[in-house]
Amino acid sequence: MSDNAPAAGGPDANSDERVKEMGGLRKWLIRPELGGIVGVIAVFTFFGILAGDSGMFSAQGIMNWGQISAQFMIIAVGACMLMVAGEFDLSVGSMIGFAGISIAMFGVVWGLPMWIAILITFAICLSIGAINGFIVVRTGLPSFIVTLAFLFILRGFTIFVPQTVENRTIIGGIEEAAEGDWLAAIFNTDLAGWLFVWLGNNGIIDTFSRGSREGEPVISGIPMLIVWAIVLVIIGHIILTRTRFGNWIFAAGGDAQAARYVGVPVDRVKIIMFMTTAFCATVFACVQVFEFGSAAADRGILKEFEAIIAVVIGGALLTGGYGSVMGAALGALIFGVVQQGLFFADVESSLFRVFLGIILLFAVVLNTYIRRIITGER
Repeated sequence: MSDNAPAAGGPDANSDERVKEMGGLRKWLIRPELGGIVGVIAVFTFFGILAGDSGMFSAQGIMNWGQISAQFMIIAVGACMLMVAGEFDLSVGSMIGFAGISIAMFGVVWGLPMWIAILITFAICLSIGAINGFIVVRTGLPSFIVTLAFLFILRGFTIFVPQTVENRTIIGGIEEAAEGDWLAAIFNTDLAGWLFVWLGNNGIIDTFSRGSREGEPVISGIPMLIVWAIVLVIIGHIILTRTRFGNWIFAAGGDAQAARYVGVPVDRVKIIMFMTTAFCATVFACVQVFEFGSAAADRGILKEFEAIIAVVIGGALLTGGYGSVMGAALGALIFGVVQQGLFFADVESSLFRVFLGIILLFAVVLNTYIRRIITGER
């Protein structure tokens, strides 16, 4: 070896003049979560000033907007992973209503054990998700069109079946049918109740001062809605950032043809992602029907757009290949805080859509700038 050659592992061993160094600020600017982080800071600052003394940030207030945010998070996880894979699913909202009615029909109307009704519903919904994905990858049709068709198909069945069988579109009795059921419990149980009793007894959170619940904490536990949201966000984040399958998802959305050339099973990845959105929608439906004790055919309307908006606010590109589950979770948090914050601030609730539009526009502009940084476009 020449005396002038760098030693193995030395400062020049891994240098490559073809690789451009990226500064710390630039690395931070291209992170998908940036838009969500900026949005969360702006929203919390705004409502901290406007509604800081309204109870919005009390334990009960936090639980209120926390549950709203958790709803969006559950469906945003599936929507985010599918968008990273380069596809959309506009049937999510209809899937929520369909899954709820399915549980009610099997478990209440037809008298099956609730755990069987839940499993059948998951099987049906996952199959529909697989059909969505299969049609998209086999025909080459835009997922926007395919899932838009299923939006109407599912909503139609959701109204037709209970109306035909029961002559109604709202089915109650779910709470009674699910009593003591082991699977229903994981969708309708408050956790860590002892912790909130202790917090109430020590004056850290408020307790009821009158009535039959006098002395009990105003929060009975952590709702399973929030637990499911956290679990799905963590699992989705790990899959996207720590697994080979996560790399396949990014590759399928970034450049599907190039991904195929290097052995990525693009079609299978996309079908699994459609099934993931169906799974998240069904989880949402299960939590919802057991919370309300009923299923209604009109549940889930517009949820597909809210999920996509949360993902876009969280930094995902509409073109695919770029996004973050954590960013989508931040977008969902913005949703919940704004929706409940307007109530606490005593602002006309219709302005929620205005705030949402402003945040979405800001997020799209920021994401476009980020895309140009990544691709080098001018």
